[in-house]
Amino acid sequence: MAQVGIILVSHSEKLTEGIQSLLEEVVGDVSVQTAGGNEEGQIGTSLDKIQNAMKNVGEAGALVFYDLGSAQMNAEMAIEMLELEHVHLSDAPIVEGAYLAAVEASVGKSVNDIRESLKNEFGKE
Repeated sequence: MAQVGIILVSHSEKLTEGIQSLLEEVVGDVSVQTAGGNEEGQIGTSLDKIQNAMKNVGEAGALVFYDLGSAQMNAEMAIEMLELEHVHLSDAPIVEGAYLAAVEASVGKSVNDIRESLKNEFGKE
């Protein structure tokens, strides 16, 4: 059974790497893609990094968690440009939302079930 993936989009490469490390330690085998910082590894976002992360998700789909407005905007653009119907943006907090999603993905929940859990927990998908 294919597992739902997690994509972390942040202005900070270190932040996405830290959250990825946390999720891997706690949850174990879960697909976490990161797109933090700009192309030079500085503060900012990169549409190319986000698109590359999205290209690595499987058929079960993925949830995208982001930190700030331009990260959201670039993630939305990437989804539209790549025409990815199985990749969904989440308004849940990046750490807490990604944590909940990773736990639920690890037990085989579908992307829609996870979106519903995020909505119930945080009032946001």
